[in-house]
Amino acid sequence: MKDLLIVRDLSVYYENEKLYKAVDNVSFTLKTGENIGVIGESGSGKTSIAMAIMGLLRANVKVQGEIIYEDKNILKLKNEEKNKYRWNKIALVFQNSLEALNPVLNIKEQILEVIYKHLHINKKEALDKVKDLLKMVALSEDIGEEYPHNLSGGMRQKVLIAMALACDPEVLIVDEPTSALDNISKNEIIKLLKMLQNKNNMTMIVISHDLYVIDKLTTKLEVMYKGNLLEEGYTKEIINNPMHTYTRGIINSSIEINPFGDLWGIPNEEVSSEEGCTFYGRCVQRSVLCKENKPGLSKISDRRKVCCNKGGIINLLTANSLRKVYKTKYKKVSAVNYCNLSIRSGEIVSLIGESGSGKSTLANILSGILKPDEGQVYFNDEKLEGNKFTSKKFGIQIIFQDPISAINSSFTIMEAIREPLDIIKDGSIEDRNNKALQVLSKVQLPTEKYFVNKKCNELSGGQRQRVSIARALIMEPTLLIADEISSILDPSTKANILRLLKQLQNLNGFSMLYITHDINLAKKISDKILVMNSGKIVESGSVLEVLNNPKNVCTKRLIC
Repeated sequence: MKDLLIVRDLSVYYENEKLYKAVDNVSFTLKTGENIGVIGESGSGKTSIAMAIMGLLRANVKVQGEIIYEDKNILKLKNEEKNKYRWNKIALVFQNSLEALNPVLNIKEQILEVIYKHLHINKKEALDKVKDLLKMVALSEDIGEEYPHNLSGGMRQKVLIAMALACDPEVLIVDEPTSALDNISKNEIIKLLKMLQNKNNMTMIVISHDLYVIDKLTTKLEVMYKGNLLEEGYTKEIINNPMHTYTRGIINSSIEINPFGDLWGIPNEEVSSEEGCTFYGRCVQRSVLCKENKPGLSKISDRRKVCCNKGGIINLLTANSLRKVYKTKYKKVSAVNYCNLSIRSGEIVSLIGESGSGKSTLANILSGILKPDEGQVYFNDEKLEGNKFTSKKFGIQIIFQDPISAINSSFTIMEAIREPLDIIKDGSIEDRNNKALQVLSKVQLPTEKYFVNKKCNELSGGQRQRVSIARALIMEPTLLIADEISSILDPSTKANILRLLKQLQNLNGFSMLYITHDINLAKKISDKILVMNSGKIVESGSVLEVLNNPKNVCTKRLIC
């Protein structure tokens, strides 16, 4: 396929009280017959790119860079020359049909207006063209006599598509084609655009914040944030394995793409950096480098580009060929049998399996409590040895299955939560107490003296588990291991604890290994699922992959 449209180093500046850069040095190439999606939150610069390509930005908007079509930089053309390309070669379907359509002209008159302006044909030919266009978008001829306010949102959207197709363009830009539509109308528009792609070999740029629309209509994807391209690659591959933390957040926020999980948006910006990465304030793996250095879009494989100082989402923990054998009087039991796994930054991985499958033994190895007989564990590229990472902040913490035996019952709540900081002598006693109160508030427990001075044996099971979570969080872990933490709780308390844990993970950005035998719990909070049986990891993949297409007998049994 030949290069049809090349966008090179495109920047768009709006001037209000000060100069605002809506698009920042964006580059991509559209080949003949290709369909590219552009996705991002509101205000990410998606529509500005479309308007720049069409030459429809206001005169006071500053545009830099190149937009190459038929070997010409159309940004440099005069308005008369641009009209040869605008609508004739490249057409745009606007996003708001009520604003885009003229309320005092009927549909036929509005389509005729486009035809007369750009095509040199007589009245009969023009009227026939209107009929053909309405038929092409699955609208009856009599719709031409109606006014926009008499039509449904889906019908108005079809009219805009018909108008954009009037001059048989080579490139169709579709801006938020389904944003105000119900599901039935949305699927009709998707079906129509897909038909145009297949029947007319239409080259298309689909702009949307709806990942479901992008998934259905595009083969390649550009991910936008604050005017910057953060990830680029093939649509299916990005959805199945995002390499930027922002992209992962968008995917997890999509109810159609992520139907099993609870919805959690990307946390708002807490800090910012003018010199560094635009996503710095919301990224779960940010560092000093990210604050000071603004990365560019770089190739991390033949099929993927990512804008990240760390080359995309990093592997936080990697375990290779782990083996642990327990010796009894009569036999040897392989509790963990040559297991391999990895957990990425900010990721929730659920380890599921029947009782006795080796889950807790594996958790104890990964936290450094147990030493494996064979194999290695690496955390942040450093070899895990003993309590190297559990005895310091920003390392690994584990929440045990039984909160009653995990915490000294004679401790007050304050003492129990503060104990990890007491052991490593972190700050003054006053600082430690203040941090303990902060994490108590995070786990939604009272911070008043009457409560924090209570003995732990006075608490309910749910309260003790919250204290266990607070005790782990006070060390600000990068990886939290939660071992069957809801197994002894009643259903209501279980739901509250899990929702709290997911909320804390979403806000604080730590990675989590969640161990359970309940696949229904796992699917609500996980990015990835590992299935363990007889000491081996027998299946792994995204929640959708594992639940929709289980391959192992054990997985099928757990699902049923």
